[in-house]
Formats: sequence, C-alpha cells, structure tokens
Amino acid sequence: MIVWKKLSQKERQERIEKALDGNVNFAHDLSLGYPASKLDGKVFYSDAPFLKDAPTLKAYVANPNHIGCHTFGSSEKAFSGTQEIEREVLEVLAVAIFKAKPDSYDGYIAPGGTEANIQAIWMYRNYFMNKLGANPDEIVIIASEDTHYSIPKASNLLMIDWLKIPVAFQTRLIDTDALESIIVNAKNEGKKYFIVVSNMGTTMFGAIDNPEDYIRILEKHELDFKLHIDGAYGGFVYPISNKDSVINFENPKISSVTIDAHKMLQAPYGTGIFICRKGLIENVLTKEAEYVEGMDLTLCGSRSGSNAIAVWMILFTYGPFGWCEKIRILQMRTEWLCEQLDALNVKYFREPFMNIVTIQAEYITKQLEEKYDLVPQKHDENNKWYKIVIMDHVEVDHLSTFITDLKVTLDAKKGIKNQI
Repeated sequence: MIVWKKLSQKERQERIEKALDGNVNFAHDLSLGYPASKLDGKVFYSDAPFLKDAPTLKAYVANPNHIGCHTFGSSEKAFSGTQEIEREVLEVLAVAIFKAKPDSYDGYIAPGGTEANIQAIWMYRNYFMNKLGANPDEIVIIASEDTHYSIPKASNLLMIDWLKIPVAFQTRLIDTDALESIIVNAKNEGKKYFIVVSNMGTTMFGAIDNPEDYIRILEKHELDFKLHIDGAYGGFVYPISNKDSVINFENPKISSVTIDAHKMLQAPYGTGIFICRKGLIENVLTKEAEYVEGMDLTLCGSRSGSNAIAVWMILFTYGPFGWCEKIRILQMRTEWLCEQLDALNVKYFREPFMNIVTIQAEYITKQLEEKYDLVPQKHDENNKWYKIVIMDHVEVDHLSTFITDLKVTLDAKKGIKNQI
C-alpha cells in the first residue's frame, strides 16, 4: 500500500522520471499504432534545459494519455508508468483521506468536478437500470437548492428528474420536513430509485449537508437509493479540519465522492477526481471502445496523464502533516475575518470547518464588490449573498483592508440613515 508522506525534491523527481520511463517514448520507440505523440517539438521544446528539474512540465511535454480507468481491469500498456502515479493519487485520497479499505474502490482523475458528478449520476442511473430493471422515468435525483449546477446539467443530459430540496436561509441546513414531503410525493408519482447528491462544501456557502438526513427518510419509506458526496470544494478541507468527520467510506451508505484538486489543492485546471466503491463503475463500461485496452469506463475518454502527476507532486510535496498545517492556517485567517464581522454586527454564514465566509448582500456595495472581486450568489437584482473564499493567496493584510473599507461603508450608511 502506498504511504502518503512528504518527499524531497530529489525523491519526487526520481519517482516521476521512473514513471515516464515506464511509458512509450514517441521520440525513440517504434510506435506505429497510436493516434498520439509527444507535444509538437516546434512549439514545445522537449530538450529545454529547465525541464530536467521540472518533472511536472516534463510530463506535460511527454503528453501521456490516461484513457480508461486504471483501477479496473487492464489499461493501455503504452502509458503504464504514469498510470501507476494516478493509482497512487487515488489511493491517498480514497484510503488516507476518505477512509476506504485498500483495493475497495475504483476511480479516475477527470477533467473537472462537473464531469465527476455527471459520471456518478450516469453510473447510478445505469446501475438501477442494469441491476434492478428500472425504467428511466422511475429514477430521480435529489439534492439541495445550494447544489452545484453540474447536477441539473446531469439531469438534463441523462433525462432524469432532479428534485430540489429547500434549505434554511440563515443556516443553509436541509429542510428535513420538506425533504420527506418531496420524497413521499415522488414515491406516489411512481419514483422508485433515488440518486442522492449530498454536499461537502457547497459552492456559494461551503455548507455541509448531513447525509444521514437523506438516509433516514429514504430508509423509512423503504426506497432504493445510492448516495454520492459532492466534495468538489470541501474534499481537501473538511476531512482535514474536522477530525471527527464521518462523511467517508466508513459509512456503508456512501458509495462515491467527487473532489477537485484544482480548487484547494491548487493543481492545474482539469483535475477533478471521481472515486466510487468496487462493483459500480462497470455499469458505464463502453464495450464499443474495443480498440482501447480495457475499453473505457469514463465520460471523457482520452485525458491528460500529466494532470495525475501534478496532483501527485502536490500531495507528496506537503505530506499529510504539511497539508494539515496549511489548512489550519487558512482556518485561522477565516476565523479572524469572522471575528471582525461579528464586531461590526454584519450577518454572514460560515461552516465552522470550512474557509468560505458568505456575507448578506445588504452590507456590500457595488464598489466593494468590484474592488475585492466578491462573488454574488446571483448576478441580478435578487442577489442576497456575496462570498469570500480564504485561499492561500488571501492573507490577513488583504482581509484587514477589506474590513476597513467595509467599516467606512457601514458608517456612511449609518450617517445617511441618521440624517433621514
């Protein structure tokens, strides 16, 4: 089993060199059958001296194709070296972070969290159809109103309904009474199979859904369901900051998870991650991909193996303790901001283990929005919230400047109100 630990620059470089040596080398090997090559040498100079000490960039130039799923069956032997790097990434995430048992999962590094979420819903739709004989109109997605837009996108693409569950305005908690009423109505209308998307860090609020809310009600009404955790944002934060988190594969009802390395992990874009339990991903096996060794079980097909190397490099540069330290620093900055907002009596939402602070729109002027690139919940006159995300580049000095400007704005509003 791979052990997640901090490696030196030399150790990381040697590991990536070994992986690239295990791949086909289009510059030297006799390789006639692949519709692929290294990147164009007239544009991407493969002999540039700096590449020797830049293994991630060297991997991009080598251009490995990680088509397929490398935790399931066989894969294209031409890229076996870097496929092993991808398996090591998945093992760290599945076992070390989300507490799966070794070799109990499948998955891949997708071009983004949107695809990873669609992959989950596609897989569960086919599972219900293949294993339980479901008709598509008997299958339904349930997720909160704060859920990422990839879920209605999946609903549209796969032609299955999405039931939107309301949440409380202040706490962003799922309205469990409404949830039960919606489930009962769906059951009465012929829905038998439920694909649940439970959020680990919603896009706008960083809110954490309690998957047990869904489990309890669906089991009460004796309904078949599969439960997916959308941790695209929170997957690299919440399990680290909340040591008591039970939202992981130790819960037998949780079957899959999405995580985005290009958010908190600061990997290049196109590094979404999909992980599911064994026995599920074969429901999306594309048998028609006969020329691909092992065929294909992913939505995207061809994808860059260099993205797997980028994620591996970050994970093994920090190690578990270094990553925990980084998250704790961001937590402290977030808590500092919340203390300042409390002192100003500004209303906001913040999940205690996350690094997103979402401020009610009444306190934010257009000038503040534009100066600090604050993100609104809606780009229209009905907007109720603005969010601040405490990423690595957001330091306390930046937050202090914002608080100063916010205080000036609030004092000006008070002055106008007193004059009236």
